[in-house]
Amino acid sequence: MTTYDILIRNGLIVDGSGGEPYPGDIAIQGDKIAAVGQVTGNGRHTINAHHHAISPGFINMMCWANESLIADGRSQSDIRQGVTLEVLGEGSSMGPVNDTLKAYMKARQGDIQYDIAWDTLDEYLQFLERRGVSPNVASFVGAGGIRAYVLGFDDRRPTADELAQMQNLVRQAMAEGALGISSALIYAPDMYADTAELIALAQAAAEYDGIYITHLRSEGARFLEALDEFFTIVEQANIRGEIYHIKAAGPRNWHKLEEVIRRVEAKRAAGLPITADMYPYHASSTGLDAIMPGWALDGGHDAWVARLKDPATRARVLADLRYTGDDRENPFMELQTADNILVTAFKNDALKPYSGKTLTEVAALRGQDPLEAALDLIIEDDSRVGTVFFSMSEENVRREVGLPWVSFCSDSASLTAAGVFLNYHPHPRSYGAFARVYAKYVRHEGVISLAEAVRRMTALPAANLKLDRRGRLEPGYFADVVIFDPDTIQDHATFARPHQYATGVQHVLVNGVPVIADGEHTGATPGRVVRGPGWQGTA
Repeated sequence: MTTYDILIRNGLIVDGSGGEPYPGDIAIQGDKIAAVGQVTGNGRHTINAHHHAISPGFINMMCWANESLIADGRSQSDIRQGVTLEVLGEGSSMGPVNDTLKAYMKARQGDIQYDIAWDTLDEYLQFLERRGVSPNVASFVGAGGIRAYVLGFDDRRPTADELAQMQNLVRQAMAEGALGISSALIYAPDMYADTAELIALAQAAAEYDGIYITHLRSEGARFLEALDEFFTIVEQANIRGEIYHIKAAGPRNWHKLEEVIRRVEAKRAAGLPITADMYPYHASSTGLDAIMPGWALDGGHDAWVARLKDPATRARVLADLRYTGDDRENPFMELQTADNILVTAFKNDALKPYSGKTLTEVAALRGQDPLEAALDLIIEDDSRVGTVFFSMSEENVRREVGLPWVSFCSDSASLTAAGVFLNYHPHPRSYGAFARVYAKYVRHEGVISLAEAVRRMTALPAANLKLDRRGRLEPGYFADVVIFDPDTIQDHATFARPHQYATGVQHVLVNGVPVIADGEHTGATPGRVVRGPGWQGTA
């Protein structure tokens, strides 16, 4: 009779395929799944699943754990929800970096301080693995970071030689295992790239079977035009494509979501490999730079702050922010009121008491107009100032949850409810994005089934990213496994009290190692670098 390293008994197997769950067992040998179903044999360590769901580990399709995993590799807020793979790198990535970028990044660090002891993206990911992280980690290479490496933060086109250098940096990152090329086109310097530049970078990633993933250039006034640009890039670069956190921002744009869905599904039906991801909340989280006109950000952070200090230029910025027309993008006007902006993160200790207050409340405390207050906060904090924007409709969120081609993400750091992380007021998605899908949209509202929710967190993103043996419960696959109670899994984080862990996940294994046992973190850090299909290293 076979003796396995770990034997999970008496579970409801939800294998990631989307098929009907069934009772059974899981046997694990080393870092792989050895058997699934009715397993005979013994286990050196046996876990009784108590008829709860056994699923593959969840894949966070977009997170900002770049720095939080340096501060605390346990990834508490995500691993306690069953996340076993953190996918990094929206628009900017932690490599490649040169000395200029290292100095820029060092100057922008907040409460989490660290030395940048790497040059390439893969060196950063290996740094995390050596340091010790509980989840697996993977990353896109950011188009904005590539642009900053070669061009700095200036709003200009690259020369032919500079574009060739940018493409070669993408090729290097792809050969090192990047999942693909990402862009975040509402932020500088990404926004300075034209469509031709993005096609060229996507073509380089396509040579390594990567994917192009993007925060569209608009989710508001020019949402449909931004979608058309995305289609053009995917088609001309001959690359798979994904839309980051698909949404319509601002009440006057909410109706556009149906047309976006129609156009995406038409392209998919015609054979274009397009998918999307989302977080299950009606509010986003970003910085005050997201409402700024692009010209104000030209040249980087210091140039931006200098413009806000200059009375004439400041007046021009304020005029742009107060523009009410719909012929061009103005993210602030899509929010309609400063009541819909929550300030959440500061570097300056004197400003931290404002965390968790609306911009309207902060302005009243300071005796200022809200927009004047916003510009002064940027200057005083010397940062983009972390924010939450209430800009989406719950009806649209529910519609997106029901789409079979949409996976899930947190779009946030993975935190610990203690220490340095308590210095700011995060979006509740940091602690609850994945549990919320099961609690709200599966159990309470029945938008999707348990099996479909698991598929969308596991096999779907793994297939989109072409990951090797991840995302399913099958023999030979890596043993990233979650045991949770579908009847009790629950998010608890709120916009008022975000630092609250989700509950209902009893056990989490990463590469066959228990990280959560009986609902508590074991302290284990077995996470590995997971690389994309173009990786040219050796296993």
